[in-house]
Amino acid sequence: MEPQANKKASYIMLISSMLIVGTIGIFRRYIPLSSALLAFFRGVIGGTVLCIFAAVGKRGHWQSIERKKLLFLVVSGAFLGINWILLFEAYNYTTIAKATLCYYLQPTIVLLLSPLLFNERLTAKKMICAASALAGMILVSGAAGGGPSQLHEIRGIVFGLGAACFYSAVVILNKKMGHVPLYEKTIVQLFSAAVILIPYLLAVGDPGSIVFDADMIILLLIVGVIYTGVVYGLYFGSMDGLRAQTISMLSYLEPMVAMAVSAFVLREPLSTGGIMGAVMILGSALVSEYEPGPKE
Repeated sequence: MEPQANKKASYIMLISSMLIVGTIGIFRRYIPLSSALLAFFRGVIGGTVLCIFAAVGKRGHWQSIERKKLLFLVVSGAFLGINWILLFEAYNYTTIAKATLCYYLQPTIVLLLSPLLFNERLTAKKMICAASALAGMILVSGAAGGGPSQLHEIRGIVFGLGAACFYSAVVILNKKMGHVPLYEKTIVQLFSAAVILIPYLLAVGDPGSIVFDADMIILLLIVGVIYTGVVYGLYFGSMDGLRAQTISMLSYLEPMVAMAVSAFVLREPLSTGGIMGAVMILGSALVSEYEPGPKE
């Protein structure tokens, strides 16, 4: 494939993956399962789909994963599973827009921890961006106007922030472990996320008592196959033709789509302060990650 055609295909794959995953909140609302059980099925189905992708594309290099890195992958997979549970719970308690915006504080969390964990210098620009994102979070939560009036709204925001913290841990562990082939890394993490949840599911209740009708099975397959396997496949497939910064920037299509879904599909209101906070959170993350480079 010609370089320009390869770049165009990469753009299409990346943008498609972000447009798809930005609508996952709708499906969570209509699946009557606990967040832990939904996360379990997402890991199993998504991991299986990625295994198929890897086999068809002949991308498997399992012998290249060192034992120490494999341990990092399992632990990060466990954090990924907890991240999913908290995000799904956030969708249950607050609007899709607020849950997603809380979740997108993750880059700010990693940014603030980078001097301690990676000896990276925290520049004035990044400090201003971090402060702006945190101020935006206050506006989104409604705390600036006396705080959310309902307990479930507070719970949703706390769950969203918790999801951001655990995904930050996944990002940090991925940076710590160094290079691991993308497909292999994600397959191990997805299956680890599912396996780690089994003891918890057995402890809190009997999953076998749930009745799976046709509608639920279809929705689970959509979340597992399309929103996990296909989305990750498109996302990783786009990386060969695009710069890392371009991938990072276009990833912010996801929260924008989620906000549009929340406002126009689910009719969930976002106050003027919330809109300002959204601009501050996403704008700060974009500005902090942007570094001048070759014109794309």
